[in-house]
Amino acid sequence: MGMRKLLAFAACSALVLGAVACGSDDNKSSGGGSSKKIGGSINGAGATFPQPVYDEWAARFKDQSGTTVNYQGIGSGGGVAQFTAGTVDFGASDSAMTDEEVAAAKKKGEPVHVPTVFGAVTVSYNAEGIDKGLKLDGATVADIFLGKVKKWNDAAIAKQNSGAKLPDQDITVCHRSDESGTTKLFTTFLAAYSPEWKKGPGVDKTVKWPTGTGAKGNDGVAACVKQNQGGVGYVEQAFALQNNFKTADVKNKSGKYIPPTLESTSAAGDGIKVPADLRFSAIDSPNPGAYPIASATFLLVYQDMCKAGIAKKQATAVKGWLDYALGGGQKVAPELQYAALPDALHTDAQSKVGTLKCNGSAL
Repeated sequence: MGMRKLLAFAACSALVLGAVACGSDDNKSSGGGSSKKIGGSINGAGATFPQPVYDEWAARFKDQSGTTVNYQGIGSGGGVAQFTAGTVDFGASDSAMTDEEVAAAKKKGEPVHVPTVFGAVTVSYNAEGIDKGLKLDGATVADIFLGKVKKWNDAAIAKQNSGAKLPDQDITVCHRSDESGTTKLFTTFLAAYSPEWKKGPGVDKTVKWPTGTGAKGNDGVAACVKQNQGGVGYVEQAFALQNNFKTADVKNKSGKYIPPTLESTSAAGDGIKVPADLRFSAIDSPNPGAYPIASATFLLVYQDMCKAGIAKKQATAVKGWLDYALGGGQKVAPELQYAALPDALHTDAQSKVGTLKCNGSAL
């Protein structure tokens, strides 16, 4: 499966997924559910960051289980809100729920975070004559999104790219307009290197942007970058590849300029310390080979789904979907430029899924 598949699946931000994908050997799953017929349908909503891989997983899971996964990429904020309101069977978010969000969700039951894959948030640009691999450090990226660096040949960019011919071209900033976990990951990185960003726009799923054009979803920001000469925005790696974007090599905590690749994204997850509830961020990893704006994305479910108002058949199907995500889905992820979970985290995620219940009984 190549880019043609990615283009087909990532084009829509709200797609009902029922098509049967090409044959595969994904039946080697982490447990029951993905290789036996379950049927029916389940509904989920949230992050656009992992939508290309979730779409592909859903198609293959349908083939194996007979279950249709209706996943809507509405942004992490919307995913958390719908999960908390109980209007979907599972939510999705690129950033872990805050303590306040967890407290709100607990009115229905105990929320469980299931990390699924690692992905990179690229700094993608559309500037005249600038090749892929423009070197940028965190402070400069922050100053671009603060509106302080206004031209592509600004001294702050030029000093990091000796010998490069940089155009005297205005920079057009593209950012998210919706509540986005991708935004929270990106602003976490900016705040780590810019005191002005930390004190000003800050870190959240939505912030007051000092400059630029807002767009909905990763696909919306990608379209903004593509349509504007001089454009720059932050989009997940799969969307950057889909649009043939040039992406920056970003300076990491070890002082190395690292491109967003499958290897450098995977490196962000190596050796990280993860709490028992699996709510973590790998942004600005200390690993010398890590791309610094990479982290996991999460599926959100209730510990006891039936007590939270989900019918047993849907709860069983959600459990099967999660088993597939952590089983055969891990092999599919790299085809779409998402990194599989590191071994230790993968084991922890499987353990969490193994504890899910329906009215007190194991699923």
